[in-house]
Amino acid sequence: MANADLTSAKKAKKDEFYTQWVDIEREVNAYLEYDPDVFRGKVILLPCDDPEWSNFTKFFALHFVEYGIRKLISTSYAPNSNTEGAYYTPTLFETADPQYDEVKARANGRLFVLEDKDVNEDGVVNVEDVQWRYLEGDGDFRSCELTRLRDESDIIITNPPFSLFREFLAWVTEAEKSLLIIGNMNATTYKEVFPLIEANKLWLGPTITSGDREFRVPDSYPLEAAGSRIDSDGNRFVRIKGVRWFTNLEHGRRHKPLQLMSMADNIQYSKHKEVRSVGYAHYDNYDAMEVPFTDAIPNDYDGVMGVPISFLDKYNPDQFEIVGTLESNDPGNACRTRVYTSKECRAGYLSRFGKQGVYDLNASGVVNGVKVFKRILIRRKTAQ
Repeated sequence: MANADLTSAKKAKKDEFYTQWVDIEREVNAYLEYDPDVFRGKVILLPCDDPEWSNFTKFFALHFVEYGIRKLISTSYAPNSNTEGAYYTPTLFETADPQYDEVKARANGRLFVLEDKDVNEDGVVNVEDVQWRYLEGDGDFRSCELTRLRDESDIIITNPPFSLFREFLAWVTEAEKSLLIIGNMNATTYKEVFPLIEANKLWLGPTITSGDREFRVPDSYPLEAAGSRIDSDGNRFVRIKGVRWFTNLEHGRRHKPLQLMSMADNIQYSKHKEVRSVGYAHYDNYDAMEVPFTDAIPNDYDGVMGVPISFLDKYNPDQFEIVGTLESNDPGNACRTRVYTSKECRAGYLSRFGKQGVYDLNASGVVNGVKVFKRILIRRKTAQ
């Protein structure tokens, strides 16, 4: 139900998911453990992060001095440009400010800036010293106004709308900025995303590797998924599966080798019945071996292997290299040995399901005439 809920959100552009403080804290701490100065002297941009609602701004404002941040910039999206705009009511934070404008409150985004200045003279620099004003536009990250802020920054951190993940990532990477953003695991195989992973310009963060995560959502969001709830203060939450952090910041787990058995030991001792006493199959349409589980990757096989996309949670670029995907959007893959005709695709569907239909065998690897789930092609690095 949670994945269905995410799909519905994409279709309706209802993807305002507010990240929990604890998830931000765990992830950020992992980078600080690897490099205590990762944020020192940096300008951090948090687009789509109104501090009245977003924990990102509150979190980095709280740790502004501790992390040595040079400047913190946060922006919000105008209510009139948002699917939740009909439910928007300005808070006292905005209406009590002399610059409050009833028209701009709905039509314009807001810009929040925190610098190393004790504005309220209380002896500390924190969220109370954030200065704000209305943006000229609605705060869309694709605007010239937000692009100028992007170009000024060193690191971009946020939970962008899932429906705009491709566009947002392209917007960040075209400026060659450091990033830490949240997206769905399936995004790893997007044609706009996978080449970055393959080229070692993007990887997964260290703290979310399985299960689901809880996000707060607007009051109007339908709570239809299993695990959704409303707390004692009336805040609404949903649990979303397949969520991951995407980043190009280094972290320690990225260089931790996977502990694996040999092929012979896997065949004899693997906990997976698909491998134990059975062995490994080769694809009908790729010169590669099917490995259905990450922990079943043999440590002594030098050929190309197709592994689950969840392998990326434990991917160590010092141990393996990524050479492609089993996807139709990767047509130049040198490992592909066969392209199925439309007739063969229809026949494959009929043989699998016993009825007429379309079955795109070219969209994945095929073993004994049957499609497998999404796979990434990897090869062991022999010089380690």
